[in-house]
Amino acid sequence: MSGNESRLKAISNVVNYAPINKPLSFVETPASELFAVNVFTTKVMQERLPKAVYKSLMKTIKEGKKLDTSTADAVANAMKDWAIEKGATHYAHVFYPLTGATAEKHDSFLSPNGDGSAIAEFSGEQLIQGEPDGSSFPTGGIRPTFEARGYTAWDVTSPAYILENPNGTTLCIPTAFVSWTGEALDKKTPVLRSMKALNEQAQRILKLFGHDDGAIVTATAGPEQEYFLIDQNFYLARPDLLTAGRTLFGAKPPKGQQFDDHYFGAIPERVLACMLETEHELYKLGVPVKTRHNEVAPSQYEMAPVYENANVATDHQQLVMLTLKRVAARYNLACLTHEKPFAGINGSGKHVNFSFGNATLGNLLEPGDTPHENSRFLVFAAAVIRAVDIYAPLLRAVIAHAGNDHRLGANEAPPAIISIFLGDQLTDVFEQIKTGKPTSSKQQGFLEIGVDTLPPLPRHSGDRNRTSPVAFTGNKFEFRAVGSNQSIASPLMALNTIVAESLDYIATKLEAADGDFDSAVQAVLKEIIEEHGRIIFNGDGYSEAWHKEAEFERGLPNLRTAADALPVFGRPEIIDLFGKYHVLSKREVLSRMDVQFEQYVMAIQVEANLMLKMGRTMILPAATRYQSELATNCANLKTAGLECDMETLTQVSSCIKELRGGLDKLGKLMGHGSDDLAEEAVHMRDEVLPAMTAIREHADALEGMVADDLWPLPTYQEMLFIK
Repeated sequence: MSGNESRLKAISNVVNYAPINKPLSFVETPASELFAVNVFTTKVMQERLPKAVYKSLMKTIKEGKKLDTSTADAVANAMKDWAIEKGATHYAHVFYPLTGATAEKHDSFLSPNGDGSAIAEFSGEQLIQGEPDGSSFPTGGIRPTFEARGYTAWDVTSPAYILENPNGTTLCIPTAFVSWTGEALDKKTPVLRSMKALNEQAQRILKLFGHDDGAIVTATAGPEQEYFLIDQNFYLARPDLLTAGRTLFGAKPPKGQQFDDHYFGAIPERVLACMLETEHELYKLGVPVKTRHNEVAPSQYEMAPVYENANVATDHQQLVMLTLKRVAARYNLACLTHEKPFAGINGSGKHVNFSFGNATLGNLLEPGDTPHENSRFLVFAAAVIRAVDIYAPLLRAVIAHAGNDHRLGANEAPPAIISIFLGDQLTDVFEQIKTGKPTSSKQQGFLEIGVDTLPPLPRHSGDRNRTSPVAFTGNKFEFRAVGSNQSIASPLMALNTIVAESLDYIATKLEAADGDFDSAVQAVLKEIIEEHGRIIFNGDGYSEAWHKEAEFERGLPNLRTAADALPVFGRPEIIDLFGKYHVLSKREVLSRMDVQFEQYVMAIQVEANLMLKMGRTMILPAATRYQSELATNCANLKTAGLECDMETLTQVSSCIKELRGGLDKLGKLMGHGSDDLAEEAVHMRDEVLPAMTAIREHADALEGMVADDLWPLPTYQEMLFIK
């Protein structure tokens, strides 16, 4: 074992691991009693608010009615008292700027009263509106930096909560973030607008089917979160992980994931303790986490919640990422949510399970036992099929960023070609629609296991397909291409809007139809499956044959990289789409394109500059020291009249030369500096990233030759298997 300090400290962490806190007791406080104790829930509101105020607030939350601002003072006072009882001294408007990260502005409840003392105050005005600096966040040109005013606006549909800290608690209020001109500077506002659009168009369809009670149709989401946990000593010893979130250097370990022995394996004690405390914290915040397990890659894990209101799910997803990182640090672990922190093994995604429904009818994408007879379901499913086919480029654009480019198309993620998996049952029903009215649905049956002592297992009417970007999984569509480090807001905004457009199209057709309604429905379904059935693919999305078929026979777009996909935002049909449904104005759409281009360019710039620094100050010095050792050894052997093995010295010297040349080339490429962000993105993709790949190839080769005690970076073998 070498003297690498980070390695020795990590090993010590594992060998000497002991619980850092008193073990959590779900016996004394069952999870059911713990759930949402730190949330200003509707139950808390009902207990603390005057009846009229509570009813008014519920109309806004449950029916989408306009917020009555006259009730704000009563709500603010009740919220303040509740928070102070839980130890809060400050409140924070929490919002989600275009960076995709979580932002907070904290203010104290205390106000001086003029006699040297202070009182706790929190008014309706303070609850409804805050004013953080709007100039320092990316705006894509909406706001110049000298115009700083921005506003946070209380989102009544996402409950306030208490965030605990060892030294106190803070009342957190989810808010939208808009400019002085009223334009959205955040991720939340467009989600809320798109949910309104979806409801409006879904109501038209429901009315045609005789459901006109007006119960609001709400999009729902259940985002799965994949992540890595590694020892913090390794993380802090890797400047690339610390700064860029992924390893820029690192040779493949002798063992990776080829045995599939990590997947669903027994969870290591320290990791499980971290998971349990994370879930404990999330339960208190009302986040309905349900599943945990080992993922495929070593040191990779997954957490999945139950689906909920899409806007609330978006806020909760941000809390999941924050909580994972905060709790991991307590166990001397680092949580990595980058899409591809380690080359050569699975990266991480965030599968977004998407559906919509209302309180009266439930999930509108529930097919029932006989979907061929469920015309309402078929209409909503057909709307999604049409939406994904027409707006596949938009779905690719909203998940386009530098990190996800390393993941899409690899064996852990769907390809960049957007398609839909329907499964055997639904595919069969829609095939029947092509030739006439469907008359049957494939039934699920039972599995024959061949062991009498095992119970009969019902078999679903279709298998699943992990290579599909958009897969129907029983009663929802799973958007599998979303990156693990990404906010789910933009994907949900896009899904809501494109489905709203399709529902608008179908409703308009049906409203204008003469004669039998059932015949009109069948005609619309037939038209959609004939015109948009090309998007349905149930086969292997990884195969080369599919890529050729999709692109050249079906005409499906293949936007391989973020630089290819991001210009989609500027297309007239996309600008018109968002404008028609009042989700984003033209300026707001173009601002998001500019911000995403800027984020893409800056991410690669950071990685390239970091590679230059690490290569010149860590890799090259270690390699040249070893080269000097080899040269000295050869000289001494020759002096002693013994044969010298020059082959290793020659190989090391050759790699050093190539590495140095690659670093020099990369340094020159970094001087490109175009003012056109799209042009700079193409330069990063076509010139900088290939140069970085070449540098890594030589550095990783040196890792396999340089003496272990000289190598300056924790290796993949250490980071992935010491836990």
